[in-house]
Amino acid sequence: MRNTPFIAAGADIIATLKQLPLVGMLGWQDVRHRYKRSSLGAFWLTISMGIMIATMAAIFGRIFQVSLHEFLPFLTIGMILWGFISSMITEGCIVFVASNHIIKQISIPMFMHVARLLWRNIIILGHNIAILPLVLLFIWHPLTWVALLFIPGFILLVINLAWITLFLGILCTRYRDMTPIINSVLQILFYLTPIMWMPDRLSQRAGSYLIDFNPLYHLITVIRAPLLGQAPSPLNWIVSTGLALFGWAVTLMIYSRYQRRIAYWL
Repeated sequence: MRNTPFIAAGADIIATLKQLPLVGMLGWQDVRHRYKRSSLGAFWLTISMGIMIATMAAIFGRIFQVSLHEFLPFLTIGMILWGFISSMITEGCIVFVASNHIIKQISIPMFMHVARLLWRNIIILGHNIAILPLVLLFIWHPLTWVALLFIPGFILLVINLAWITLFLGILCTRYRDMTPIINSVLQILFYLTPIMWMPDRLSQRAGSYLIDFNPLYHLITVIRAPLLGQAPSPLNWIVSTGLALFGWAVTLMIYSRYQRRIAYWL
C-alpha cells in the first residue's frame, strides 16, 4: 500500500508519454493561439532576440575587450538557451495554476501539462535557434563533428527542465508567494551564469565559485561548447547527469505524495 502513490505518479508520467501526439497538438495550439493575428507569429520573438543579441554584443564586447568573432557566437547561444531555460522556469511556476480550468473539468494525466509547456517552449526555441546559423555565417565559424555532442547535451537539459518544472509547479501551486521569489532568484542567476560574460575572463578563484558550483553553467555548457567547437569537460557531463538523476528522484517522491492534492490547491 505504501508504494501505491509512487506507482500512481509513475503511471501518470507513463500515460503522458503514451499520448505524445496529443501533447504535440496542444503545444502547437498554444503557439498558434498566442500569435493568432500576427503575420510573423513566433518569429517576432526571433527578431527581438536577434536585436537584443546584436546590442549586447556591441556593448559588452567592447566593455570586456573581447573580439566579435569570439564573443558573438558565445553570447548568441547563451542568450537563446537562457531564454528557453528562463521561460520554462517562470512558466513552470504557474503550469498547474494556468491549467486549472482543464484540471478541474477533464481527467488527463497531470504531467501532460508539464509536457505541453515543455513542447511549447521547444517550438519557440526552434524559432530562436534560427539566429545561430546567421551568426556563424556572419563571422564564418564552421561547425565541426564535435558539434554533434550538443544532441545528448540538449537531451540532458530537457530532462532536467522537466523535473524542475514539475517540482516548481507543485511548490508554487501550494505556496503562491514562491513564484515572485523564484523569478527574483532567476534574475540573479542570470548575472551569476556566464551568459554575457566569458568564464576565462575571471580569476581562477572567482571562476571556481561562479562556475563549478553553478549547475546552470554546466547545463548550458554541454550544449554551447560543442557548437563552439569544444568538447564539454567530464565535470560538465557529471554534474548535468547527476542533477537529472538526483532531481528526478526527489521530484518523484514529492509528486507521488502530493499529486492528488494539486487539484484541491487550485
